[in-house]
Amino acid sequence: MDSTPAQTFEVLADLRSYPHWWREVREARQVAENAAELRCRSVLPYDLVFETHHNAKDPDAGLLRADLLGDMDGTVSWRIFADGTGSRIVYDQEVVVCKPLLRRIALVSRPILKANHELMMRSGQRGLRTYLAGFQAATQTTQGTQATQTTQAT
Repeated sequence: MDSTPAQTFEVLADLRSYPHWWREVREARQVAENAAELRCRSVLPYDLVFETHHNAKDPDAGLLRADLLGDMDGTVSWRIFADGTGSRIVYDQEVVVCKPLLRRIALVSRPILKANHELMMRSGQRGLRTYLAGFQAATQTTQGTQATQTTQAT
């Protein structure tokens, strides 16, 4: 990513921002300080609704980890590393789909479900990259404006 690890962390930690950059996250509703209910839908005609609860939020270590409860149960994590002038992200998930319909059809439709998931993840990566570029540009503009104002004030 072309943004700093701190900027990347800030965006990923803000669960409410996900619908702004990840097209398949259709809705994010804050349910607690470090938790949101997310409603996701990719290409296939079903929604997954689950709560995401941060259980680790360490910007210095570049670690975000959350428990998922609902149509998916498990744990997901983002690891954010410095990479040149930008950042590299490693996403990991250990989840089980709990939605009854998907569990019933999983054996016969596994390749389709897997492809649907891969499309969603690639879309999220593209959306995050675009959003972070705008986030970084806005930060630089704000910093430039503040520097200009400070210079003019002196």
